[in-house]
Amino acid sequence: MTHKLSLHPDRLFPADADTRTVARRLYAEVKDLPIISPHGHTDPSWFAGNESFSNPAELLITPDHYVFRMLFSQGVSMESLGVPRADGGPVETDPRAIWRRFAAHYHLFRGTPSRIWHDWVYSEVFGLTERLTPETADHYYDVMADKLGQDDFRPRALFERFNIEVITTTESPLDGLEHHKTIRESGWKGRVLTAYRPDPVLDPDYEDFRDNLVQLGAITGEDALTWEGYLAALKNRREFFAAMGATSTDHGHPTAFTADLPAADAKALFEKIVSGHFEPADAELFRGQMLTEMARMSTEDGLVMQLHPGSFRNHNGWAFERFGRDKGADIPTRTDYVRALKPLLDRFGSDPKFSMIVFTLDESVYARELAPLAGHYPALKLGPSWWFHDSPEGMRRFREQTTETAGFYNTVGFNDDTRAFLSIPARHDVARRMDCAFLARLVVEHRLEEDEAHGVARALTYDLVKQAYKL
Repeated sequence: MTHKLSLHPDRLFPADADTRTVARRLYAEVKDLPIISPHGHTDPSWFAGNESFSNPAELLITPDHYVFRMLFSQGVSMESLGVPRADGGPVETDPRAIWRRFAAHYHLFRGTPSRIWHDWVYSEVFGLTERLTPETADHYYDVMADKLGQDDFRPRALFERFNIEVITTTESPLDGLEHHKTIRESGWKGRVLTAYRPDPVLDPDYEDFRDNLVQLGAITGEDALTWEGYLAALKNRREFFAAMGATSTDHGHPTAFTADLPAADAKALFEKIVSGHFEPADAELFRGQMLTEMARMSTEDGLVMQLHPGSFRNHNGWAFERFGRDKGADIPTRTDYVRALKPLLDRFGSDPKFSMIVFTLDESVYARELAPLAGHYPALKLGPSWWFHDSPEGMRRFREQTTETAGFYNTVGFNDDTRAFLSIPARHDVARRMDCAFLARLVVEHRLEEDEAHGVARALTYDLVKQAYKL
């Protein structure tokens, strides 16, 4: 038995009829605005080469940790989903078999944002009209595989079809940005920018950290194993990224801890780190010092600083050893911001040349810490609900707990932070619907006039993100 796949026009809108009517009016004015995607992890090689995506499994399942973390939690092995093993061991290579396995477990995603995103892709991108089930799995695969081979399903065509104005990828300082160079030289008008993610050369606990510093030195012509040469090398790479179109940096530290050491102490700490003989507290202090160093450099080169802390990375040691990073085993942790950010904010929080966007995986700090901080420091803005909270209820909680203290204009709109290219419009649509639903409630409760709500809806959808990321 098959069931119709349909996307209700009022999905995610309030159940109350009066509030829903206002939400509809607000949404009608923002739903077709261009997509600004200022932070994400799509592969720039897609847009450089503009080759067809190979098959549905490779595009929608194998690279998506949102998908295989749920399946893994229910006993489905990552090998059976085609996820490459670190040791090169055998994994499933038949994409149709992978797709059938996914379809057999699609019910696990009921009630999750992944279900919303996938159903949107199936309906809006591929025109499928029946729900994904084990019985419809082959039909899905055949339809999608056929369309992926067509020119209007190549990456650049989809970029334009999705009405993406600009998208930002994320690269390491050790990346030569060759794909970005190819895009620039191709004559294509799509804006695909990079963002500077220096974690591999800022975090002493990162794999092969010292070797990364040697490579950094080789790329820049600086002696990155000395404190002065290290800072010069980092500045060099920031300049290169900015010249390639970057407007932001991104930092995925375990905590939001910052430090502001005297110059001699910072140099001594660096030498200890490079020696390899350091304690966990030394690594944390070094990461904190480097956040402040990055903030200082931001006041010089104008790059917007993003901080994404609070994830216990690779919590499942077995999975990390077997499959490597970004395999669904990152877990949110409690995170302090008030004390942790004070050294950095003491230096730069009131500096008009500095701009910092802070994210959290710890929702308990929205009202207690982040909204009051952003409601005071001119340099600080709040990033949207992120990762585990990039969901309808997560977005609602974010607005409810931050708006009264930080307002709307100390936030930066929405970013999708995804590798899943085809789901980008779905994610932005969810954010637009949820923001309109929240604003509609304020209107019917006579806390906001409807003409003001229309202005806020546009700001949250388009204006604030362009302003915050200098796009």
